[in-house]
Amino acid sequence: MQNTPKGPYKLVTLNTAPDRAKRLIGRMVDGLKDRYTIEHVANCEKMEEVEPKVREYRPHLLFSASMWSPEQAEKIKGVAEGERPGIVTHAIPQGLQVEKGPDAVVEYLMENVPLLLDSVEL
Repeated sequence: MQNTPKGPYKLVTLNTAPDRAKRLIGRMVDGLKDRYTIEHVANCEKMEEVEPKVREYRPHLLFSASMWSPEQAEKIKGVAEGERPGIVTHAIPQGLQVEKGPDAVVEYLMENVPLLLDSVEL
């Protein structure tokens, strides 16, 4: 049995509400800390910030928040992968925060992030 959390994984988020991103990601990091070490290294408030932040921080993961459409999320993924091949990107389903609130976002992340992390090459 593994006692040491896997990681550290560097995460960049794309969210127009940086305080909310920090809070929700903080809850997810805390909830997964027994299995994974995740460092939320930066948040981008605009799509234009993705390329320079990925270049600067070299994250393993990039999550886009639920305010972005699937089309925008694909564009974001392309920019991130162009800057750091192999980065794992994930788009939180559009509207989840608005329709079901922050607890639903944290629950969604807790269910889905372990699958993503297990696919990341450190």
